[in-house]
Amino acid sequence: MKKVTFIFLLLISFGLLSEIKAQVAEISSPDGKLKLNIFSEEGKALYSVSFQGKIMLEKSPLGLTTNESDFSKNLKFINSKKDNISKKYSNQKIKKSEVEYKANTLTVNFINANQFNIGIEFQVSNNNMAFRYDIPPMKDRFSVVVQSELTGYRFPSQSTTFLSPMMKPMTGFARTAPSYESGYKADAELGAKSEYGYVFPGLFHIGNEGWVLLSETGVNSLYCASHLTATSEKNLYQVAYPDMAENNGFGSSGTALSLPGKTPWRTITIGDSLKPIVETTIPFDVVEPLYEVSQKYQFGKSTWSWILWQDNSMNYDDQVRFIDLAAALNYEFILIDALWDKNIGKDRMKELIQYAKSKNVGVMLWYNSNGAANDAPMGPRNKMSTSVERKKEMKWLKEAGVKGLKVDFFGGDKQETMRLYEDILSDANDFGLTIIFHGATLPRGWEVMYPNYAGSEAVLASEMLYFSEDIRKQEAFFATLHPFIRNTVGSMEFGGTFLNKFLTKSNKEKNKRLTTDGFQLATAILFQNPIQMFAVMPNNLNDSPKFQLGFMKEIPTLWDETVFIDGYPGKYSVIARRHQNKWYVAGINAEKTTKKITLNLPMLTAKNVELINDDKTGNTFIKTVSINKNGEYEVEIQPNGGFVLKN
Repeated sequence: MKKVTFIFLLLISFGLLSEIKAQVAEISSPDGKLKLNIFSEEGKALYSVSFQGKIMLEKSPLGLTTNESDFSKNLKFINSKKDNISKKYSNQKIKKSEVEYKANTLTVNFINANQFNIGIEFQVSNNNMAFRYDIPPMKDRFSVVVQSELTGYRFPSQSTTFLSPMMKPMTGFARTAPSYESGYKADAELGAKSEYGYVFPGLFHIGNEGWVLLSETGVNSLYCASHLTATSEKNLYQVAYPDMAENNGFGSSGTALSLPGKTPWRTITIGDSLKPIVETTIPFDVVEPLYEVSQKYQFGKSTWSWILWQDNSMNYDDQVRFIDLAAALNYEFILIDALWDKNIGKDRMKELIQYAKSKNVGVMLWYNSNGAANDAPMGPRNKMSTSVERKKEMKWLKEAGVKGLKVDFFGGDKQETMRLYEDILSDANDFGLTIIFHGATLPRGWEVMYPNYAGSEAVLASEMLYFSEDIRKQEAFFATLHPFIRNTVGSMEFGGTFLNKFLTKSNKEKNKRLTTDGFQLATAILFQNPIQMFAVMPNNLNDSPKFQLGFMKEIPTLWDETVFIDGYPGKYSVIARRHQNKWYVAGINAEKTTKKITLNLPMLTAKNVELINDDKTGNTFIKTVSINKNGEYEVEIQPNGGFVLKN
């Protein structure tokens, strides 16, 4: 008895008893390594997350505010309920074609000062957690405006960040920002302020403890998209809603929600290494298709002239050359970019489409998303922004034989913009068209939600390599980040893999490429998108080595499996991907010295494979090498260089 009393007094003296009493629920992942604790303290709902007994997120706030009632304070815990979920699903457009998802679930219910209820649903799988708010009707109120969220992430003090800032709305080219094309700072200190916040996803390094990746998924027309913002508390980041200036100031920064209603999922991926970060499927695990697929859609590789030949190439003759290039490379598509409506016209476009069909090449066409959201002048304009014009245009597109569209210049995360994304996708499905978004926000589970969705940019992509010497100097640095951050949560339409030594039509004199051919070939594997617009040019058929062209002909864009091999964001990255029974291992190096590493490749144990790599002078070669009986292979990666292994 004395021992019990002593422990009781000890807990009081350290202030721990109140915390124990405040904990109202807990749940762990199926393997028991990831643990979630829920607290109710001083009228606030909080949560903390640990992995293998180590704190990865300290007590962090939960809650939201609406125009009808406040769920950020004066909350009283009611009850909790546990369950589990298990499902298998297939999706050819993501990093893994067959997925088995198992999670333990927890729902905690609170009541606020107005006696209105709110539920918080959690799904905890191995290395991943997703949660969202469930708002029931409020007496006679069956609709609310969700104004803000208290949702936060409080990191241990030793953490560093890998974040990309939101752009100032209605700035940049033709007032199209935010276009989600900012760079990253690697291993930055906690609490650095960005005036407009930081885009999802955000990566955090918890010192020697591990890694945390934050994002969101399940955003559709019923909600706005969100982002991260730093707070006055150095180690606390919170969910923030869109800036009012977005979308030309039109629309709400919050969300009009019918009740009962649910928010999108906030996702957290945690590991003691980067392997769970690269391999996570949580953005897709917790969402479902929103409509039936109207037909079987085709994905694959595409040529496009604009990336180096620019606006002047939007003419009939140049597009014939790129159709012929696609046919020579056995590519499924050609993308015909902006201004085709003016420079080619619909009548001659029908002729081009028929010519492409004769070469077994499908045509994709560029469209402006405008509307009144910004000043982007390129056409076709005002064809995607309203239901009547969109359906008329898509009817013509289907009759003409177009396979898909690339729709550009969105610039905002408001609910109104999310509705436009969904309307375009849904209507396009009715007419059998695939959709790629450019100048667009992060996809949030859309590969599953929308069957005809085929990728988004939402990254500092290949066109900036053409326009900016500074971005060319940082190409390798940013490329080593994408497999761990942007591309791990969604398809990324980058549009790269240049074989030209100079990023110009003439392939000489200016815009010299600062990365090796081996680097460029490696990014064709490192960057994942179901339709890849590669930057191969007609001149490359004659001026590039045959083995490089052979590689660009065979490389798939759909993957059955993705495996993290090695790397550190901003320094180097090595990823393996499998298509059917064929493995491709790719690595790149952003550091200033040669990187010598021993790769652990159990999938290639004791096999002879082809190696594409760079020598010390930067020349790229191919040879056959053997993986030893332990599945190990030592490779050197040159600065700004890369390699590929393939069986």
